[in-house]
Amino acid sequence: MPAPRALLLPALAACLAASPPARQPVDLLISGGAVITMDPQRRVLTDGAVAIVRDRIVAVGATRDLERRYAPRQRIDARRSIVMPGFIDGHGHAGHGLVKSLGMDTEQWYPATEAIYAQGSTVDFWRAEAFLTGAERVRFGVTTALAYLGGGDMVMRTDATAYGDAYLQAMEKVGLRFFLAVGPRRPPFPRRYTQWTGNTPRSVDVTFAQQLAVSESLITKWNGAANGRLHVAIASPTQHPRALPQAPDALAELVSQARAARALAARRGVLFTQDGHAQGSVQYAHEVLDILGPDVLLSHATGMTPAEVAIVARTGTKIVHNPSANAAMRERFTLTELLDAGVTVMLGSDGVAPDRSYDMFRHMFQAMRYHRFYARDPKVLPAGKVLEMVTVDAAKALGLEREIGSLEPGKKADVILVDASRPHMMPAHMPLYRIAYFANGNDVRTVIVNGRVLMRDRRLLTVNEDSVVASAQREADAAIRRTGLERLMETPDGFWGRSRLP
Repeated sequence: MPAPRALLLPALAACLAASPPARQPVDLLISGGAVITMDPQRRVLTDGAVAIVRDRIVAVGATRDLERRYAPRQRIDARRSIVMPGFIDGHGHAGHGLVKSLGMDTEQWYPATEAIYAQGSTVDFWRAEAFLTGAERVRFGVTTALAYLGGGDMVMRTDATAYGDAYLQAMEKVGLRFFLAVGPRRPPFPRRYTQWTGNTPRSVDVTFAQQLAVSESLITKWNGAANGRLHVAIASPTQHPRALPQAPDALAELVSQARAARALAARRGVLFTQDGHAQGSVQYAHEVLDILGPDVLLSHATGMTPAEVAIVARTGTKIVHNPSANAAMRERFTLTELLDAGVTVMLGSDGVAPDRSYDMFRHMFQAMRYHRFYARDPKVLPAGKVLEMVTVDAAKALGLEREIGSLEPGKKADVILVDASRPHMMPAHMPLYRIAYFANGNDVRTVIVNGRVLMRDRRLLTVNEDSVVASAQREADAAIRRTGLERLMETPDGFWGRSRLP
């Protein structure tokens, strides 16, 4: 005899209450790793997971909890790995990837790069360099970077939009989150460039107004492109009080141009940046040029006086510290003073030439050693602070603190997995210290930007690496040949058997 309906309903309700809720679909679940969140609590999850839908993180927590809540379309097993936010590199130079070591240990490196960028480079040169350094960054776990389109303070390849177009097209394909800094060269103007059609060169003279117009065109076309991954910043040459022109007209022109570049950045709502600051230049930028502010990022800024530290703090200006750069050897970078004053400081590689790489593990370690040496104090610049300087602090310096820099629900899914099982990374204790002191770029196993997997298990997925390196070699050789700089590939006198170079 069938059970009465009145008896079945309570039993059915009890069964439904006891059954687990349906798991929510997600696009990707990274699970089983040691997760360094860099969230406000700086949580480290021993057996953690990250759930991703499209380009955003939707949950970060214990693997057991997230496995119960989510049904992933794709999984990444993070056991034996450290999962953390992708690194952010605040200062590099487009073009430098193809001139590494050229004229090294001589006085010829800077003139060589100026000749190559202004006279010997083609659109294909810039495209090949972007693919090469984009691939290098991905391999080293750099998910966001800023680079000047050339030498920064001397040569900017903004005589036509084609160079910036080619560079950003390549970065779009590689898949990075990327800022390309463009702007005018240092006066006087006009400046001469060589534009190539095949093997045929054509010299063109370019004015300040033309370079500024090209820069604005690149903003219009590229800023916010690629689902918000690509950004254009405005760069302006740094002015050092000891090297100012003496003629009143030339000085007035310099001030006018700096303010015009700054005004363009403010009007278009983009980052404004300068390379090569040193003692006195920060105060000059504030008191004479009036160009500092919370949307400004100054690079190097070595030897700052107490007055300049106060200016930076008061204006909300951000600073990029490049501990591996030559500038950091010549004058001390006043990091502790800046941090104690509340200034946001991020790390930069100043890569990749003449003698550096985009391996931010290397630059974190260099920063700690650099400041502890100067202070003669091993307690200066704790590992936790230097990790902040390549993640959360770096995101704030670029104006992206709500989007990247930590693994939190709602933020962009920029995630790296670092192999924690290699001999130099064992035993599997204290992942924060292993990342800061023992890891290197070649330990990065998997890279995700905007929810898209760019590298998995050390295999690049967005570009053909063999083609990238072949194109890079071909374009570097051609640029050196065009400028007649083959001699700078020779080992210089004094390389062997001396205590110092002549």
